[in-house]
Amino acid sequence: MTVITRFAPSPTGYLHIGSARTALFNWLYARHTGGKFLLRIEDTDQARSTPDAIDAIFDSLTWLGLTWDEDPIFQFSRAERHAETARQLLAEGKAYHCYCTPQELEQMREEARAKGLPARYDGRWRNRNPLDAPQDVAPVIRFKAPQTGETIIEDQVQGTVHLQNNQLDDMILLRADGTPTYMLSVVVDDHDMGVTHIIRGDDHLTNAFRQQHLYHAFGWDVPIFAHIPLIHGADGSKLSKRHGALGAETYRDLGFLPEAMRNYLLRLGWSHGNDEIISMAQAVKWFDLPAIGRSPARFDLAKLTNLNAHYMREAKDERLVSLVATPLSQIFERPLMMEERERLQKGMVGLKQRAKTIVELVENARFYIKRPLFDEKAQKFLGNGYLELVAKAIPHLQALPEFTAVTTENAVRKSAEALGQKLGDLAQPLRVLLTGSTVSPSIFEVMEILGKEETLRRVRST
Repeated sequence: MTVITRFAPSPTGYLHIGSARTALFNWLYARHTGGKFLLRIEDTDQARSTPDAIDAIFDSLTWLGLTWDEDPIFQFSRAERHAETARQLLAEGKAYHCYCTPQELEQMREEARAKGLPARYDGRWRNRNPLDAPQDVAPVIRFKAPQTGETIIEDQVQGTVHLQNNQLDDMILLRADGTPTYMLSVVVDDHDMGVTHIIRGDDHLTNAFRQQHLYHAFGWDVPIFAHIPLIHGADGSKLSKRHGALGAETYRDLGFLPEAMRNYLLRLGWSHGNDEIISMAQAVKWFDLPAIGRSPARFDLAKLTNLNAHYMREAKDERLVSLVATPLSQIFERPLMMEERERLQKGMVGLKQRAKTIVELVENARFYIKRPLFDEKAQKFLGNGYLELVAKAIPHLQALPEFTAVTTENAVRKSAEALGQKLGDLAQPLRVLLTGSTVSPSIFEVMEILGKEETLRRVRST
């Protein structure tokens, strides 16, 4: 059997971080088993589905590296196929027309609430003679669900799960206007797509019982279910924006690398021993459904940020230069010159050690393009005699035939000794004059990368 998984988001907003993890788990299981990963856009809610949201889903999945294996399926375009299957069940006596009015349904709900019971349809049209049907009410088609016994699901994450059939009512398959319901559409699409494994959030577990009934009614093989616990905030409460429940594309804009995001999402509810840093190759090799935990995972932005810092240090310098070049061009409102890109390339080793996100890296790299305004801590090095010390060191730097980290350090060290000062008393104001800050990579590395002409221009320009 070829394993086929699917990710089926609704395009009504951004790709939620929990949905991104679901997509990752489906993708990994397909790759682990040598199967296929399919994408279905559940756009049946046309009033809320938007092209921008669809594009955001495609964009976020592509950024995360979760490529799908066939053209995406759009659920709305398959509405007639869904309706056809509902009419098939009706013809086979496995579904029936229900003529309840909205007022009757509301009265049912009120009576159930008054008795402290769940608000469910009471099945009044299940075995009723269609000749009793009112002429002015367009019927819905309801499924004849089992009323006795129990349904059992052997879930790959939750284990064996039981539900008494009398807890479920006869769900609507086809609305009065002829449009299919979500529950029917999902089952038909999963069957037609050949989906063998349904991996999704455990908020769909109750739906699985209803859907299993439909599979049996159609005579189709039931896919294997794996319902993943939802993600909670660090405080254990339901994940919300205050915990970091943002769209995947927002994390890219915040400066996170896709490999860090994948690694972090993988470890939210799945584990492989004590391994924390897990490459995609390792993840594909190791991932399996039984290793998914049954308890909700907790999202921790600080842990994600620290993990991102690791991947920043591991990233190739050329790639990081390309990632910071565009925002730097936007900051300075012009394309970067070749000389400036070369500075970034040479300085990236030192820069990436001090940044946890691309946003921080951009900020830290600005001085290689143009010295920023002096920050608050830097101000004190513009007075108290520091500039006079720098002025006395300039001739030593000017005289250097080779302008390297080693030669500039030796020159500054000798200048400090000649002035009766410590190296730091001269190096720190030099750092401020070159970078606008009291914090930077090695100031002598910075001087070599800026070059003799730019270094002397900056120290003389204050």
